[in-house]
This record gives sequence, C-alpha cells and structure tokens, in this order.
Amino acid sequence: MQQTLAKYLPELAVSPCFELIKGTQVHLKIVNERVTRHGDYRRRKDGNHQITVNASLNKYRFLMTLIHEIAHLVAFEKYGRNIKPHGIEWKKTFQHLMLPFIRPEIFPSQLLPLLARHFKNPKASSGTDAQLAIALKQFDEQQSDKIYVYELPIGCVFRIHNGKLFKKGNKRTKRYECVEISTGRMFLFQPNAEVELIKS
Repeated sequence: MQQTLAKYLPELAVSPCFELIKGTQVHLKIVNERVTRHGDYRRRKDGNHQITVNASLNKYRFLMTLIHEIAHLVAFEKYGRNIKPHGIEWKKTFQHLMLPFIRPEIFPSQLLPLLARHFKNPKASSGTDAQLAIALKQFDEQQSDKIYVYELPIGCVFRIHNGKLFKKGNKRTKRYECVEISTGRMFLFQPNAEVELIKS
C-alpha cells in the first residue's frame, strides 16, 4: 500500500497517510476519474469502510481528498451516524487531520496561505474555494484546454462536461448567473467551473 501511495502523494505525506489508513482500517480504492467528484466515503453492508479517490488528481489535491474522506469516517465514528456529512463535527475533524500536512515540506509555499485560509472553515468541496482550486490546478500533469467561467466575457456561450450549453450572465456575490440555452432556466456557476467556449 505504501508503494502505491507514493505514486499519488507528496513524498513526506506517504508515511502519515499510510498510518491513518491502517489506524482507521479503511479500504482505499484508487479509481478512474469521475467528473462530478474527487472522492467518496461509504460504509459497506459488511460494516467495513471504503474510500475511493480519483487516480487523475495531482498529488496535492489527492492528499486533500484522501484526508477529506478519512475525516468523514473519523467524524462518524466519534460523533455518531446522525451528524451532517459536512457539518461542524466533520469540519473540526478535517481541520485536525489536515493540520500536520499544511507545511512547506509537503505543499508548495504559494499554496500555504490559501490552505491556511481554506481550513479556517473548510467547505464540502475544495472546488467551491475558487482561489484555492485555481492555484491547485496549476500542478495538474495534463493541462486541459478548457477555461474557467470567470475568464469568459458576459454573453458568451459555453458547454459543460455533459454537453449542455449555457450563456454567461452577471456575477451574483460569488457565483455567475448562466442561462441554459435549451430550457431558458437559470443556474449559478462557480467562477472556477471548467467549461468549453462555444462562441463569444
């Protein structure tokens, strides 16, 4: 398992992550990319715990996703199954488990201030923290030709991963109002949503 982890994690995170996996007796499955999620945790019918993490993530995002999912297991074990999946108990657990990793030996120095800010109140998905998501993306091995919603001019049409087309509208607080071309329904998009430009 340690050799496998070494392919996906920053070098100095391998050993502590291995100990966490061993200590929680969780079964880690590294899977092909899923567009809608980086990882997930579930308790199987036999009572065992399973975490899946996308193999395509860069090592910093992989580390954050792995600890995010382990935090679900630890929080459920400590506080009971009735807690909210991303409630205060999970946030406290995630902060506690992640803290030893937020240091320059593991993360690049330019990510540290963004991580420190993010972990003051971690969100259900690091993708909703646009600044952090954009900073993490620069470490992806394969740079995609897609662009972010915030980079598009207002009024242009773009396509998302499932093929649906949208027209970009105005920014509302943090997210952008975008109208689905086929239905006329309005949706809110995170600034760092990756899309394909159709026409400006």
